[in-house]
Amino acid sequence: MKPVTRADLKRVSDYLYEVPSSFRHDMRVPAYFFADEEILAKALEDRSLEQLVNTATLPGIVGQAMAMPDIHQGYGFPIGGVVATRWPDGVISPGGVGYDINCGVRVIGTNLDVQEIRPYLDTLADALYKHLPSGVGVKGHLHINKAELDQILLDGSRWALREGYARPEDVAHTEEGGRMANADPAKVSKSARERGLEQVGTLGSGNHFAEIDVVTAIHHSDAADVLGLRKDQVVVQVHCGSRGLGHQVATDYIEQFQRASNRFGFQLPDRQLICAPLDSPEGQSYLAAMNCAANYAWANRQVLTHQIREAFEEVLGGKVRHHDLFVIYDVAHNMAKIETHDVGGRPMRVCVHRKGATRSFGPHHPDIPADYREVGQPVLVPGSMGTASYILVGTAESMRLTFGSCCHGAGRVLSRAEAKRQVRGENLRGELTQDGIVVRAGSMAGLAEEAPQAYKDVDRVVAVVEAAGLARVVARLEPIAVIKG
Repeated sequence: MKPVTRADLKRVSDYLYEVPSSFRHDMRVPAYFFADEEILAKALEDRSLEQLVNTATLPGIVGQAMAMPDIHQGYGFPIGGVVATRWPDGVISPGGVGYDINCGVRVIGTNLDVQEIRPYLDTLADALYKHLPSGVGVKGHLHINKAELDQILLDGSRWALREGYARPEDVAHTEEGGRMANADPAKVSKSARERGLEQVGTLGSGNHFAEIDVVTAIHHSDAADVLGLRKDQVVVQVHCGSRGLGHQVATDYIEQFQRASNRFGFQLPDRQLICAPLDSPEGQSYLAAMNCAANYAWANRQVLTHQIREAFEEVLGGKVRHHDLFVIYDVAHNMAKIETHDVGGRPMRVCVHRKGATRSFGPHHPDIPADYREVGQPVLVPGSMGTASYILVGTAESMRLTFGSCCHGAGRVLSRAEAKRQVRGENLRGELTQDGIVVRAGSMAGLAEEAPQAYKDVDRVVAVVEAAGLARVVARLEPIAVIKG
């Protein structure tokens, strides 16, 4: 595969680079990449830009293939990749969604200031570790049957609302209202269902976490007021997805698409780009199963929210006032969605793949919660463990440039294996403790995998996003307690 070099890149603006469609004969559209010089140099060290170019060959692609500044090598698509294909005669690619379907981030607000919580921080971290099952294959506290699982796959957060694990305002502040329509549990395999039965309300492992943060800076006071944010406020972040169920859905349909690939007749530069026509039986089945996994993920994060509330009540009840928690927002960053966007000056229905990228809709969009509509959709960008995270809002420019998309995090620069070679978990925990961050982790190896040095500088990534006009920074968060599997 022809590598992308710096000489192949056209600089469109200060923070936007283009690989022209003339770079390779099979490219249907150009490929855009948002970066500064340092981020560009890192991207040239792996195959992520070649993967971006590969996505520009997908049948039915419109506009341009894009990658956010947190780009790094992934399965088929680069992490941070965004691709839109025509509906209904384009394609859908599981590699453009990822194995952890609807992996996402939720930020939960409190009315507490940091000084109120400091005396109870260790005890609260213990309670969160107890209430939030974490680790590979861990089982949750809920015991659901197969019929209840079907309702989760159909209704997502709305199931949680019916069962008493959610409040109406939680659901209202979740992307898509916590439920993708056109989900069909019949399209989810028996093995995927079995993996999902006991994992509702679990964090999992890898880069998934729960974190107590402090708002250290407000950059956009009007939007902060709308979102209920203020300096020195305590908030909680949760990052997780659809667990084993979503992983199995991806595995099942990648295998199914590969078996049908000769019938589709697509000439693809990478087997991992395997795709199906959106209007084919296989494409429709994957979309229905993916929506089920997305709903499972939203139910999972909602039950985790309920369990976080229980932990806060257990530790802070009767000790501090106003310890209740409210959902600020919940965003997905591994999804394919049918949306309407401006393409070539006219509205077009497209399937937007966001692989390690999050939605960033600008002000007044009808899909934004009514109380946030004036400022734009909240965009949640967690940093690596021990570093800052950001809350932003979407812009009209993101709608024009990226189908309303933004980065989803800092982006890896070291593989998990390399991070473990370079970092000892015990040492990292000691360093975080010295920095005033309480850590609860089930595995020192897992802690090492997520060391800050394994990721790009989130401050730099967010600065590129804002300078490129894809989102506007509202608040900066810093961790005081981290819960890991």
